Amino acid sequence: MKRTTLFLFSVLAALLMFSCTPGQEPLGKTAAEILGNPDYQAISYGGYREITRDIQPTIPQLKEDMKILSAMGVKILRTYNVHHDEAANLLEAISQMKAEDPEFEMYVMLGAWIDCKNAWTDLPDRIRDQESPRNAVEIARAVELTQQYPDIVKIIAVGNEAMVHWAWDYYVEPGIILYWVNHLQHLKQQGELSEDLWITSSDNFASWGGGGTEYHKDDLNNLIEAVDFISMHTYPMHDTHYNPEFWGVPEDEEHLSDLEKIHSAMERAMDYAISQYQSVVDYMQSLGLDKPVHIGETGWATISNEFYGDEGARAIDEYKSALFYRDMREWTNRENISCFYFEAFDEQWKDAANPLGSENHFGLINLQAQAKYALWELVDDGTFEGLTRDGMPITKTFNGDRNAMMKTVKVPPAEREIRARN
Repeated sequence: MKRTTLFLFSVLAALLMFSCTPGQEPLGKTAAEILGNPDYQAISYGGYREITRDIQPTIPQLKEDMKILSAMGVKILRTYNVHHDEAANLLEAISQMKAEDPEFEMYVMLGAWIDCKNAWTDLPDRIRDQESPRNAVEIARAVELTQQYPDIVKIIAVGNEAMVHWAWDYYVEPGIILYWVNHLQHLKQQGELSEDLWITSSDNFASWGGGGTEYHKDDLNNLIEAVDFISMHTYPMHDTHYNPEFWGVPEDEEHLSDLEKIHSAMERAMDYAISQYQSVVDYMQSLGLDKPVHIGETGWATISNEFYGDEGARAIDEYKSALFYRDMREWTNRENISCFYFEAFDEQWKDAANPLGSENHFGLINLQAQAKYALWELVDDGTFEGLTRDGMPITKTFNGDRNAMMKTVKVPPAEREIRARN
């Protein structure tokens, strides 16, 4: 009996070791099971509280955030790079929470940042076969973390808006992204990464072929074939200034009430986002390919002193942001599209020199642990009861005074006003 028991324990131990070996099927759900599943809500996440990323969020702070997001039904996070400690610490925080509670679920789309050669200088170099030497380090670290946490990392995204031409300081040609996607797919084939791990790049809709023909290149077509799914971005909020064809109040709506004008404009903004999504699907299918297309980023800021604010498009406030959030979640849930909504919490490092810059205010929860209008109902129904962020309970912006919030809401300009301005 003793020999039999010892043998059984040895077999069990070997099986457990084998199940954790890089390249073997990890524990938990696969990317194919969670992406496009409305029971697994997705969000873009950064846990930075300070005006610089030199001050990293601690593991206790990351755990606080995970409890808040889990209470909201979020089970998939998107991160952006691995050259700071945040991503590694986040994975460790989730791992500890899973050990403490086997029922806890949180998965990650791990971002690896990609730059061109001489990025962030006056002369970025975009020669097809040259790139930042940092890229190889970034990819290697992403692989290492994926192997270390195979039950959490389900997706690797190569680059963030790394191919779109307006990202002048750092964008690369699609061949660079293709190279690294193929590298990761090769590691899957070699058994060094799980065959269930999905590889993508997360980029603007135009970069995926949904915009101008200047993006329609062989390397892009090959990239679309190489990824496991497309992660595309759409930002109607930005285009209330840059491409406001959908935004201004048309003449035949000028008789409407202010609230009706706002709702009509937001419906057009939502249609605009859907059209950009469909443009990517159409381009992919024109290549004879059929892969999942998910939304790697979309969002609507709540404060801005820039083009989108009260002196410009008059697009930014908590009410419009809440409408966009609600409509985007309803549409993507209905269509089985994952939406990594941007973003969970405000982060003030993004535009540290301009505290009122929109980049600092895309979060659903601000730095005072106040849920913005989009989440007020969750506060009311007790979703955040007993949860805190940096020791502060989750309360409502404007002290929950809807009338005070609505006083900040501006009607979009008339179409004729926009035409005159442009």
